[in-house]
Amino acid sequence: MTHQQQVLPLSATARRDEVSHRGDYLLMAEMVTQGSKVLDVGCGDGDLLQLLETRGIDGRGIELSREGVNRCVAKGLAVVQGDADTDLVNYPDDAFDYVILSQTLQATRQPKAVLENLLRIGRRAIVSFPNFGFWRMRLQLLVGGHMPRTENLPATWYDTPNIHFCTIKDFVQLCDEISVKMERAVALDLYGRPLRLSAPWWFWNMFGEQGVFLLSRAEKNR
Repeated sequence: MTHQQQVLPLSATARRDEVSHRGDYLLMAEMVTQGSKVLDVGCGDGDLLQLLETRGIDGRGIELSREGVNRCVAKGLAVVQGDADTDLVNYPDDAFDYVILSQTLQATRQPKAVLENLLRIGRRAIVSFPNFGFWRMRLQLLVGGHMPRTENLPATWYDTPNIHFCTIKDFVQLCDEISVKMERAVALDLYGRPLRLSAPWWFWNMFGEQGVFLLSRAEKNR
């Protein structure tokens, strides 16, 4: 794999926010240019949208659960109910500057099609997901002989919404397959801190608890 791994440094504003926001949210917010129009797919309770708003970003959301939509609307956020697998096709090309898919890719039925739609709707996409290649996951399978459970993935195998687990290595290979340009790639440790920049992919795949990627469409050589 030849993609260059880059970490976008956190600003002083991000450091002040660290107490109240998740590490991956802070990193994704730093990847978005101020004044951009953003769609957050699978926005949950709207915490990331709220963070983006504080940074002068026009954020909209789509959320599968009615409860999540209601909580977002109660916060004054522009969120509609929808399914990433079926409803993204209804959005026009280049409707947003960025489309974000945070901790949701593994819960979609067709991750490849969803990723392609993200980069059709937005000029850039930001994707984060739990890394199933993380060493604690491997250890639970190897030693315990059961499907892993972590703080980030607490559900049991029979009631989890996650149906397509992947590793950082798997995701990079998918990006290669569909010719996606990887502008930034960051692996976060168990505490939400970026792993060191110079680490090779196998190190990120083993010790990264989650991956965060800033993507864009690759130029077609035709």
